[in-house]
This record gives sequence, C-alpha cells and structure tokens, in this order.
Amino acid sequence: MAALILIIDDDPHLRDGFARLLGEEGYDARVAASAEEGLQAMRETMPDCVIMDVRMPGMSGLEALDRMRALPHCPPVIIMTAYSGTETAIRAMGHGAFDYILKPFDIPEALQLISRALEAGQRLRAPASGTAPAPEEAAAAEGMVGDSPAMQALCKAIGRVAPTDALVLIRGESGTGKELAARAIWRYSLRANRPLTVINCVAIPDTLLESELFGYEKGAFTGAQARHEGRIEQAAGGTLFLDEIGDIPLSLQAKLLRLLQEKQIQRLGSNETIAVDVRIIAATNADLERAVAEGRFREDLYYRLKVITLWTPPLRDRLEDVPVLTEALLRRAAADLGRPNPGIEQAALLWLQSRSWPGNVRELGNTLQKALVFNDGTPLRLPDVRQAVETHPHTSRHAEPVTTDAPAAQHGEAHGSDGDSLPAIIRRILGDGSPAPFDRCMDVMGRAVVLEALRQCGGNRSQAARLLGLSRPTLLARMDKYGLKVETRISDNAG
Repeated sequence: MAALILIIDDDPHLRDGFARLLGEEGYDARVAASAEEGLQAMRETMPDCVIMDVRMPGMSGLEALDRMRALPHCPPVIIMTAYSGTETAIRAMGHGAFDYILKPFDIPEALQLISRALEAGQRLRAPASGTAPAPEEAAAAEGMVGDSPAMQALCKAIGRVAPTDALVLIRGESGTGKELAARAIWRYSLRANRPLTVINCVAIPDTLLESELFGYEKGAFTGAQARHEGRIEQAAGGTLFLDEIGDIPLSLQAKLLRLLQEKQIQRLGSNETIAVDVRIIAATNADLERAVAEGRFREDLYYRLKVITLWTPPLRDRLEDVPVLTEALLRRAAADLGRPNPGIEQAALLWLQSRSWPGNVRELGNTLQKALVFNDGTPLRLPDVRQAVETHPHTSRHAEPVTTDAPAAQHGEAHGSDGDSLPAIIRRILGDGSPAPFDRCMDVMGRAVVLEALRQCGGNRSQAARLLGLSRPTLLARMDKYGLKVETRISDNAG
C-alpha cells in the first residue's frame, strides 16, 4: 500500500503541484488548505507523514504541530516555510518537527527527506505532549544569525536538545558564538523561566575557582568568616553554563565530574553532600582529545561531557552568511554607539565575504564597529572596511608570497614547506593525534592545488579562479585561509 502523505499549505499552486509530484513518485498524496483542515483530516485518517507550512491564515503551523503531537500515533511532521532564519528552525525542532526545509526547496532533497521521515515513522511512537513555551519572536534566537546549511544544522540540533535536560557540550573556535548557542538552548528549555548562570572558567583565578563554584564553610580557609554558597548551588533549579571548561584545573575536575554524574557537590571545608538540581551546558575551544592524551584533562570527565556535542561552525565555512551577519552586526554596533546605521556598499560587502575570518564572527563584528567609529554617516565603503581589517591583530600572521616567475617544479606539486612528500605529510598528520586529521590533509592538498593554479596563471587571481572552477571570492577566501598572497617579481634578464 502506498504511503499516505498529507500536505498542509495555504498556497494552492505549491500544495497541488507538490501533491501531483508525490503522486508521480508512487505516494498517496492528500491536501489541506489550512492547519484546522489538516488536523481534521488527521483525526479521520492518520497519514504516514505530514508536510506543513509555518505561516498560514488562522492557526499557525507550529501551533498545529503541538496539537498533532497530542494525537495518538502522530506521524513525522516536516515543516516548510519561505521565511528563513534561526528562530524558525529552532522553534520548529523544539516543537518536535522531524525536520525543516526552506522554500523553494530542491525536489530530490525533499523526496529524500520524505523517505527518511517515512522510515522513521515506522518505528516512531508519539511522545508525550507538552513542550517548552516559545520566547518572543524578537528574541531571534539570542542573536544567532545565518541561513547557511551549517547554521541551520546547528539550530535544528539546538531545537532538538533544548527541551530535554541533557548535558550539552558546545565546541568550536573562538568567536563562533558558543555562548549564543548556550543561551538559545536555555531560552528554549523547560527551565527558561529560571536564571541562566554563566561562569567563565578562565576568568576566575585558579586559587578562587573552587570556592567560587562550590562555596565554602566558615573557617575553611583564612578569611572565610561565614558560610558562602557557591555559584553552582545558587543556580539550583536553573541552568549553569560553564564556559572554557577545557581549561578548568585538573584538581577540580573530580568534583566537577561528581556534579555531572550525581548532581551533588561539597562545599570547601565540608564533608556534607548537597544535592543540586541544575542543568549543565559547557563550552570550550580547547583540543580536549590532546589534553586527555597529555594528562591535562580527565578521561572520564571527557567521556561524560561528550555525550551530546554541538559544534559552532567557523565563519570561513559559512561565508554565505556574511551579508546577513554584517547587517545584524552593523545594526547592533550603531545602536551601541548611539548613531544611525549607515549601511554598507556592495563592493565592501563582497570584499568582507571574500575573507576567511580567522577570528570568526567576533572579528567581523569588531571590524564593523571599528569602521563605524570613523564613519562620516555615509554607507561604509571598501577603503573603510579594508582599513579596519588591516589593523586587526589577525592580519599580522605570515602569508607566503606566490611569485609569478618561480617555476612550479621548484616547489613540488604535493610537498610541504619542509620538503616532505604528500604521503609523508599525511602519515605525520594521522600519527600526531590532532583533531580532524581528514580536514587537515585536505587543506594540505587544497593549498598545493591553489598554489599551482596561481603560478600557472602568473598570479592572476581571476584566471586562477576560472581554472579551478571557483568563484573569485571563494579563491580569495582559500588564499587567505592557506596564507597565500601574490607578489610579482621582474626577472633580471627580462627583455
């Protein structure tokens, strides 16, 4: 028997066209023009999968989703919308959607998603109804911005994990928005009505960190004249965000492990065990695997933390988000400075999008704020943002010059700076215990390919981009990532 799929959308062209397409694929497709009509259809005949729009006249798709999940044997529900944004993604997943797609969507991708939903539906039992109350739309997922696949994947993961009480470890480079992700998890959690306590583990001196976190009894040390509740105890009932947890002293890691495993603590100078009801979210940009190998981080704590891990993507992996990020960051910087938002010229925006941003979103924000400080009220121009970037500390890192008269064979097609062959470089990367060895090997090869293309094109970046089948901004971003710049030298024997 063909799988029954219910399409709920107020757009008749999309609704009926999608139904015809699914019929041609062998599905039994039925349609509803509103959420109310769709709910009634489900009460009469439960479909195997529901595909529903978010914004419709009358009941919204998310409100309908809550009611659907209260029905016995609710099938997987795929949310679709023309209004992109992190807010919609997190809310859809937090309300229990199977997945979320943007209009207009890729037909093969949509069919593959439906296939996965139907497969999951065979094993699915309807969960208990009731989800965390959604925050105001204006919260905009705590400032998380971006429609790239990497950001949508992160937001979907946040939406899934937020309504649970599970421990979450957020990993990513500095400046990628780990605290924003933590705040989004808290805001969409069942503890959103209780405070979020943020503790930066590297901002508190090691000598004070234990007493600050766990508290102390009177007389526990010189100057302890009264009992003091620690930050963990004060956060009871709410959510505790431990930032930079990878740098917590080894001496405290056993007490932290006890908190994570048993939800219990002991104040400094006391043998009394205190039960603490608190949700833990942790974050780090540290290489935990290397820290474990070097004995700087407990292995049992590492495995306890990594059960649910979210990764915040670096900006170089989502350069398509730079325009919308720039708009949001400019608006915020202008408000902070108490001046009108001047906007930005297209040439300046394209140049920003061509960079790899080693400092990630934080670096982009600092650059725009610096450019705005010296702005005269007109839209930011290319020279404005270039000047702001060139004075940023990240730009001081070494970039290898590519000389147009250097013979390609001199450098070798797949050799490192130390003359090693490509197999030798790969063996070294695979053997040094570094994280993401595949990505590092790909970077070695990518750097060699870009370098050779630039040499073959005499340093002409537009020609090199065409040779590589890349856009010019993408090539420039790769050059920045690999530390390459073009220098032209005139040979002594040039005629």
